[in-house]
Amino acid sequence: MTKVRFGIVGTNSITDKILDAAKQESRFELTAVYSRTAQRANEFAKKHNIPYTFTVLEEMASSPLIDAVYIASPNSLHAPQSILFMNHGKHVLCEKPLASNANEAKIMIEASERNNVTLMEAMKPTLTPNFFSIKNNIGKIGTIRRYFSCYCQYSSRYDQLKDGILLNAFDPKLSNGSVMDIGIYTIYPMVVLFGKPKKISATGIKLTTGVDGQGAINFEYDGMNATVLYSKIADSTLPTEIQGEEGTIISDRINIINRVTLKYRNGKEAEISAPNPRHEYYYEIAEFINLTETGKRESEINSHKNSLITLEIIDEIRKQLEIIYPADSIYN
Repeated sequence: MTKVRFGIVGTNSITDKILDAAKQESRFELTAVYSRTAQRANEFAKKHNIPYTFTVLEEMASSPLIDAVYIASPNSLHAPQSILFMNHGKHVLCEKPLASNANEAKIMIEASERNNVTLMEAMKPTLTPNFFSIKNNIGKIGTIRRYFSCYCQYSSRYDQLKDGILLNAFDPKLSNGSVMDIGIYTIYPMVVLFGKPKKISATGIKLTTGVDGQGAINFEYDGMNATVLYSKIADSTLPTEIQGEEGTIISDRINIINRVTLKYRNGKEAEISAPNPRHEYYYEIAEFINLTETGKRESEINSHKNSLITLEIIDEIRKQLEIIYPADSIYN
């Protein structure tokens, strides 16, 4: 069995979850961690039994100790850090969103091609058994007429913002905001299932920091419509639905799909949830390692094309909401 030696960039709660999930993947070997300070690197290394630490990113990228890197740094750093590692021949599993904008994503994809290394966006729900259950059963509901998805989760950091404290979640310098953080969960599965929309119409609330607090987006496809709602300043319990002429597929949530139901127009109902015995983050790790082992540069589901289309959509949403990031001008 081949082991893939991973380095870690980003010592946050998402990384903790990834490393917890990685315990279920025997091919994952945790080798190194990077942090800007030696103290934080050592603390994280001790917590997760990581043998090597780095405080200079270039040294980690060029190190023969690792084969791949998981990047969970702020969004604005995804592109430059990923490109650095790929230019040193390292495979990259990069947290969502893949980049600050579509232009950065194109340059990342070019780096993957030039260096013949794997690049994959760590978008977890689209690689889970329940998403494949949705995908495999979608033909049973007839002609698709609407996709609707909602992910609204009030952020505790918003309370601090109202008190005048700016944290990373609402900082445009880090390419953050509602659509980048949680809105992407409603958009990416839509792209995987239906491709690129013909038309986008966005409304939302822009916060004092210059990022979006929430959004409501309508999409036009041939023969169908799509609507997504997302927010970091309000809660919702609405499900995700794919509505067809013969029935509707309902997912309880879109970021973590626990239950999937198929309701036919004639009143019949079927539970189509798939067994899901693994950690929610396991599937993206396994997919990524499969790609590196087989010499493939991209996933068929979390593909370069799907990641690029998603960022092109988000770029248009931000344009309509007049949300600009400093990163938008870096590679232009």
